[in-house]
Amino acid sequence: MKGIHLSPPPTQTTNTIQLQTFPTTTTNPNQVQFLPFQTKHNNKKKKPKTPILCLSSTNPSKIHPQPPLVVVGSANADIYVEIDRLPKEGETLPAKTGQTLAGGKGANQAACGGKLSYPTYFVGQVGQDSYGKLVTEALRSGGVCLDHVTTISGGTPTGHAVVMLQSDGQNSIIVVGGANMSCWPEILPQHDLDVVRNAGIVLLQREIPDAVNIQVAKVGFSLSKAIAFCVSSVPVGFLFEYAARSAGVPVIFDAGGMDSPIPQELLNYVDILSPNETELGRLTGMATESFEDIAQAAAKCHKWGVKQVLVKLGEKGSALFIEGEEPIQQPAIFAKKVLDTTGAGDTFTAAFAVALVEGKSKKECLKFAAAAASLCVQVKGAIPSMPDRKSVLELLNYH
Repeated sequence: MKGIHLSPPPTQTTNTIQLQTFPTTTTNPNQVQFLPFQTKHNNKKKKPKTPILCLSSTNPSKIHPQPPLVVVGSANADIYVEIDRLPKEGETLPAKTGQTLAGGKGANQAACGGKLSYPTYFVGQVGQDSYGKLVTEALRSGGVCLDHVTTISGGTPTGHAVVMLQSDGQNSIIVVGGANMSCWPEILPQHDLDVVRNAGIVLLQREIPDAVNIQVAKVGFSLSKAIAFCVSSVPVGFLFEYAARSAGVPVIFDAGGMDSPIPQELLNYVDILSPNETELGRLTGMATESFEDIAQAAAKCHKWGVKQVLVKLGEKGSALFIEGEEPIQQPAIFAKKVLDTTGAGDTFTAAFAVALVEGKSKKECLKFAAAAASLCVQVKGAIPSMPDRKSVLELLNYH
């Protein structure tokens, strides 16, 4: 049944998990402080530090961690070139500087979750090259659990992107899929599906094949229904295609990445669709110039079966359209100086997911995400620009 469930899922008796601590970016590598939303007048004592835990499906344990944020998606090496303007057709321009940094929509969102001190797992693929090492090291240093990252052999490269960063902070990006778009198994391994079933919330994007996203997000069947369908000659392999929704795990689908229609089969199993206004217009074929336009485009998404549409509006803020309810609007929290907008949308989506799984109201989630995105655009790079929780909460104290 569709809907967002903010309380942790019931204890799973059929899946056994092993827990281990993994490093974070705090001064104590095994512990992190979970802070509440604060205001200028909030003088409550801080909560005691709580260890972040990492799941794997090897041995049983009686300890049950906070249900993690699980990101299934892309990992890229972003090749940055700083330019004054985009080149015209046939024109060659010199770049001011160039550097290679870790990125990719999936890795960005996972790094954001880790830096916000929430238990985060990344399910993705990299190649056996220097780019793969760059990305995995960036995720590891950000506190992300990498037990479910697969290294692809046979010469398949890690995904990479050329990011043309203009002087006003805006960017244009060309993506090479590499390991993100190839060599995925027809059916995801059981240990990857297990971590999704035990998630508190799942994030997906469009820089990996639709078939992988469908497997993760699909409602799937309860065991009893699956058995009934097997009796009716449904292939046994179908039993293993279910993941997040069969466990009642909310799925947020970021519409960024592939420039093609989203399969209806995928939309059927998404709780929150999160495009920016350009992506929303492209997906719906409708204008998104005004808020009324955006509301009508979101209503079209509702007709596709998506109950909630989270639209990122850049400097105009954001809005959450819930079917049958009044939209919730959040103005942008303006940055002192915009250096690089790369990764800002991923930061917003991941921060919203973290606040949501922690039980915050939708309005609080939007504000938390706006603060995180505001900090992100003040630093160059994608993963390097992801803010920590303390910085986000300090910014919220003034808004």
